[in-house]
Amino acid sequence: MSVQPIEEVRKVLEYAVTEIPSQKILLGMPNYGYDWTLPYTRGTAASGIGFTAALDTALRYNSEILYDEKSQTPYFYYTENGVRHVVWFDDAKSIDAKLRLIDEFDLAGASYWTINRCFIPNWEIAQNLFEIIR
Repeated sequence: MSVQPIEEVRKVLEYAVTEIPSQKILLGMPNYGYDWTLPYTRGTAASGIGFTAALDTALRYNSEILYDEKSQTPYFYYTENGVRHVVWFDDAKSIDAKLRLIDEFDLAGASYWTINRCFIPNWEIAQNLFEIIR
């Protein structure tokens, strides 16, 4: 499933703002996705994948990128060496939906879990929505 399904983030924020002043909360933003081997077996780990690498993988395997409306997250399937995979990641649309939670819940801002993977649409969306303070 998604690294950060928006409906689950919303539930956490709905509770968090009842216990913590909203201006003290930063929305955690992942900067990676997961590549799962199928069929999923409980206890198996997925491989982390950057958003650009996810798109490159989808292109390499000619995979159709699908969009899960409930989680507000794109995903796709591919097969490599006879092994089926599903990749969940973020794109411009899902990043925009998540960043808009900052204003919805009057949060202090966002903080990225892994800043070392560059995905230009991520920064463009953030710059269009907010004043960036480093």
